[in-house]
Amino acid sequence: MMQVRRGGFSLLPLVVKNLLIINGLFFLATISFGSAFNLNLIKILGLHMPGSPFFEPYQLVTHMFMHASFSHIFFNMFALWMFGTAIENLMGPKRFLTYYLITGFGAAFLHLGVSYIEMLNLRSELLAAGYSMSDLQRFIDTGSYQVISGVSERDLVNYLAKFLVPTVGASGAVFGILLAFGMFFPNSYIYLFFAIPVKAKYFVMAYGALELFFGIADRPGDNVAHFAHLGGMVFGFLLIYYWRRKGKIYY
Repeated sequence: MMQVRRGGFSLLPLVVKNLLIINGLFFLATISFGSAFNLNLIKILGLHMPGSPFFEPYQLVTHMFMHASFSHIFFNMFALWMFGTAIENLMGPKRFLTYYLITGFGAAFLHLGVSYIEMLNLRSELLAAGYSMSDLQRFIDTGSYQVISGVSERDLVNYLAKFLVPTVGASGAVFGILLAFGMFFPNSYIYLFFAIPVKAKYFVMAYGALELFFGIADRPGDNVAHFAHLGGMVFGFLLIYYWRRKGKIYY
């Protein structure tokens, strides 16, 4: 039997409110420091792959509070408020914060794992084409490259991007919250474009399937971390399943 949390409903519960504030402050700092000091906080605080000259362990945390554009932070924060409010009111602040952070870390780990496998495949192709490991390391260190005959420039650019382009955003944790909403409120309606009603369980399943499709498709020019989104959902599902087995969702 699960323990049911008792307490009032808040339109802006404690953890959601503070996450909105922290993300907003990080976004303002990104703009301000870039303008005043020409300091690229996305490069410093965004998540780089281990092996990148820019990787730091703290980025596993800080990348969740960084956003690349106003639209990026707006839609993430809107989803955090819309779905996170219901989940925090249900779970309680401590359990909700734990859930948020674990799904965020899970998203990062799955993204890094998939990126590492893709990098190894690209490295094998480039080495087979005639590049040496010292060539590839020099390209990573300098950020410039030289294309040789028979090599796809897209493959070379993608290889360098694995090391040089950071991942930012709260999307992994937000997708974990979306998964939780679909599990706890499966028959609630989500209105697409504020007009088309879709039950939460179908919306979540469809969104997850699309993320998997786009992640596997690896379309040119697609800079969305689809496997990070999936990681948030997968770790969210596992965490909720574990808590349900223990009979304690609420804290």
